[in-house]
Amino acid sequence: MDYKVLYRKYRPDNFSSIVGQDYMVSILKNAIKNDKISHAYIFSGPRGTGKTSTAKVFAKAINCLNPTEEGPCNECESCLHFKENADIIEIDAASNNGVDEIREIINNIKLAPAYSKYKVYIIDEVHMLSTSAFNALLLTLEEPPKHVVFILATTNIEAVPITILSRCQRFDFHKISIADIIKRLKYVISNENIAIDDDALEEIAYISDGGMRDALSILDQLSSTTEKITINDVIEHFGSVSKKQINDLFNLILENDVDNFDNMMKKFKELAIDYKVLIKKMLEKIEEEAIKVKKNYNYQGLSYDKLKEMAFNLADISNYVNMSIDPYLLIEITLLKYFPGREVKEKLVDESIPNDQNTTKIISREIIKENPEKIKTPAPVAATNEETPAKIISREIISQPETYTELIKIRVNNCFVNAKKEYLQNLKEMWKKFVDNLSDKSLLNLLIDCNVVTASDKVGVLTNIIDGTSNLINNRLKEVEDLFNKEFNTEYKFIALTEGKWNEEKQEYIKNLHNKHEYRYIEEPKIEKEEENDIDNIEKIAYDIFDKEKIEIE
Repeated sequence: MDYKVLYRKYRPDNFSSIVGQDYMVSILKNAIKNDKISHAYIFSGPRGTGKTSTAKVFAKAINCLNPTEEGPCNECESCLHFKENADIIEIDAASNNGVDEIREIINNIKLAPAYSKYKVYIIDEVHMLSTSAFNALLLTLEEPPKHVVFILATTNIEAVPITILSRCQRFDFHKISIADIIKRLKYVISNENIAIDDDALEEIAYISDGGMRDALSILDQLSSTTEKITINDVIEHFGSVSKKQINDLFNLILENDVDNFDNMMKKFKELAIDYKVLIKKMLEKIEEEAIKVKKNYNYQGLSYDKLKEMAFNLADISNYVNMSIDPYLLIEITLLKYFPGREVKEKLVDESIPNDQNTTKIISREIIKENPEKIKTPAPVAATNEETPAKIISREIISQPETYTELIKIRVNNCFVNAKKEYLQNLKEMWKKFVDNLSDKSLLNLLIDCNVVTASDKVGVLTNIIDGTSNLINNRLKEVEDLFNKEFNTEYKFIALTEGKWNEEKQEYIKNLHNKHEYRYIEEPKIEKEEENDIDNIEKIAYDIFDKEKIEIE
């Protein structure tokens, strides 16, 4: 069997062929050049990034009879017989992790090298050693003979005892960039005469996740199944998703095309596309769109705040996924939040209801799917008798986040009238104590991530990342203010904004200062309660006509 898989065939044999680890390579080359070889090294980093390959090149280079600028000459007797060299001992700690194997090393290191200048021990996946094996290795690393060099490799540096790390020179290998992987793959396909599209090559580099070995393995597998590798081959065989598909998915959100969006998500699931890859590529798309927003292009998509919120919500999905939850359901539900949706228009319809000689108007609610219009609640309708009737209003109309738009403007304005740094500092300290002592769990969940960003002696402005949370806080402002003022014997008023909205207000404030605009207090509108007359009679009429649970008597 003469065929050799690509990642073995193209394993680096000198420092110049090691991809994407230039900094580590330069240090090792200088160590050889200046004859400053340490007794122990530890190479850590993700799989397939060149740790073991670098260890072998280094071991070959320090024993080379005619070393060059690029390390081993690959022509001398030592280099030509490197694989059969008894002085190069490679151990897999995953399968040889006991104390007996380490004791054998201890017994053998006392013997001088048979053919080489250095006896080199390469221990792969060293973090798999048992505690007793580490203790035995520690004694050896303390003062090894001058002719011995240890090179430890691991993908989990946190599992290696600090006592071992402190006795080694540490080299942290990082994931190889997509550009470096593509460059190396082009060299391979040129030598192997493999036909492949540029898009497919880029996708292979992407899904290899920084690992050169994985990239070569994917290329090897695809080259044996098709004459010319296309992007569809990569997606079909390795559960990936193309940039075009991500762009199409994002555009479906902007176009409010729920049906095609749902079909596309189902297709991703059927193709068994890794949901982590989908999330990662969506985050990259969101970053691209966010940059467009900040560069002030004629961008017609989502706002920066929405993009930021979408990114954090997608990133949170991996924290919720377990064996019983389908990640695609979470992704689809999360993204559906950002569809504009069909605009809902509230229409108030009067219905006359006869009641003996008197006529009373009862207001009900209909949802009509039309273009949005400004809705104004009609004035109370006068009754035919001299007394004012009660008004019956659907419970859903009572609380609307939009009603806080004017209040936000007023309270931010009033805060700017007398905002000072000392007020802000005092309010921040009080706010922290207030949140720490808050016993209402539902209110605590809303306020725990809020920040006090500016304050006067009367008003404090709170910010939160999520728009929905700010609306919920504003819905409970009276409760927040009562609890806060009771605890500190103050008369503070608050208002909650998103960070994006606060930045807009701040920029407007700075602009107004330059224009010498003077801020003055604005009186907040008072909410007057209507008198309730003949409530019993009206309530009886309403309950006869409507579902008792769907109405509210005011």
